[in-house]
Amino acid sequence: MQTTITGKAYVLGDNVDTDQIIPAQYLTLNPAIPEEYRQFGKYALSSVPAAQAGLPKGHVRFHTDDAFVSPYKIIVAGKNLGCGSSREHAPIALGAAGCRVVLAEGFARIFFRNCVATGELYPCESTERLIDVLKTGDVVTVDLDACTVTVQATGKVYKFKPLGDVRPVVDAGGLFNYARQTGMIAPAA
Repeated sequence: MQTTITGKAYVLGDNVDTDQIIPAQYLTLNPAIPEEYRQFGKYALSSVPAAQAGLPKGHVRFHTDDAFVSPYKIIVAGKNLGCGSSREHAPIALGAAGCRVVLAEGFARIFFRNCVATGELYPCESTERLIDVLKTGDVVTVDLDACTVTVQATGKVYKFKPLGDVRPVVDAGGLFNYARQTGMIAPAA
């Protein structure tokens, strides 16, 4: 169980929907097949317009065209992250790209649930509008126990709401792993 995650932040705006996180044409990929799971990482955030990403001119992409893993471990977003369809592929794509935490002012309910159920991402709800404070490339440390985000360059600390009962589910790697570990269902054969 990891308690702190340090990495570069990728800053998005408000209302980033699941089709922007993983476009529909890639939903035929099967995340249970390792090579196809890897492909999800390559296409994560590939449909986010530069303006939506808060990048007016020098657009910084989430990853290069030939990369499967992004250099950004932490997504920082505004309100209503993951709105749109209920596809569980959205958090899977971000997880496959190497992201571990999504910090947002607010989440679409189903996206939040899918982050927890898949165990791909820690969905942390910020108490401040971090997209106005941080910029893409800032190195931050997310402390899941203290519920803080520390900007490495300045030492400035921001709070987010505790994960509560969802934390052990994400720690376990998702809902089914958690149910197996706690004896709710039989271990996988």
